[in-house]
Amino acid sequence: MKLSVLDQTPTANGQTSAQTFQNTIELAKLVDDLGYNRIWYSEHHGAVNLASASPEIMIAHIASVTNNIRVGSGGIMLMHYSPLKMAEVFKTLATLYPNRIDFGVGRAPGGDRFSTLALHEGRQPNLLNQYDKLMETMMFMTDTMPEDHVYSRTLAAPVDAPVPEVWLLGSSGSSAAQAGRFGIGYSFAQFISGQLESPMLEAYRTNFTPSAFMETPKINVGYFVMAAETTEEAEYHAASLDLNLLFLDKGMPFQIFTPEEALNYSYTEMDKMQIEHNRKRFLVGSAKDVANTLREHDEKYGVTEAVLGTISHSHEARLQSYRLLAKELL
Repeated sequence: MKLSVLDQTPTANGQTSAQTFQNTIELAKLVDDLGYNRIWYSEHHGAVNLASASPEIMIAHIASVTNNIRVGSGGIMLMHYSPLKMAEVFKTLATLYPNRIDFGVGRAPGGDRFSTLALHEGRQPNLLNQYDKLMETMMFMTDTMPEDHVYSRTLAAPVDAPVPEVWLLGSSGSSAAQAGRFGIGYSFAQFISGQLESPMLEAYRTNFTPSAFMETPKINVGYFVMAAETTEEAEYHAASLDLNLLFLDKGMPFQIFTPEEALNYSYTEMDKMQIEHNRKRFLVGSAKDVANTLREHDEKYGVTEAVLGTISHSHEARLQSYRLLAKELL
């Protein structure tokens, strides 16, 4: 199984953004050395405890301080941007770092309605043209814009650039078949929905048409993960994310508490039920147990690449989770 990383650049309570970015660099260098396949950076706006608002800048820097790992967006929220600009950004990155850049696209806003309004200069975004924008971005990347298209006389620089891998991110399965028709990769966010099912993956595979971006179908699945030497230690660190997700479910600001704060929080019975429900999105346990679950998903669903997102208050616990899983699976 290939292992990859989703780094949402979490900023623990009491930590500065500058320290967050230093932690991000340290993590990227570690997983590069461990043999992870790719590392992706998310796009979040208006979030105090998630520092990555500009994944394209993160990609450029991380690619410059690593050697082998693929680096990309998980994902760019394309509703906010023009196809031409995104094509030029990722053609530039792909030229600077050949065969190492991924253009992962999401269809969510990546922030609250106030951030979305500001990104669109006070106008409401068009939510109905996102597949059109993705197709136009890919045509700009490959210089294949049809002659009758309004952008046919527009050039996306730099010319003769290698193309990045293109991925469509989804959490409901509705985009799986579309990713296949586009001939790009499909990344399912188990950490958002907790609803990994075979039919959506088969819809992607059966609709896949080879393209300039991908000759054969590629699927990966993203998980929240906390692995440790023992189940007890993993549960201790996972308590922080349990409370973080509960806050989000209640419409409260995302915060990364210490495990002690999370364990001492006064939970209602409804809170406890919600935490149990959220655990469908989350793999917690000893590294051996987490690795076995990933192997089972490979056998059942054909998940040959797992994208692991670990959020904890302790940076060292986060690094150790990635170390231990690499030892088990790579």
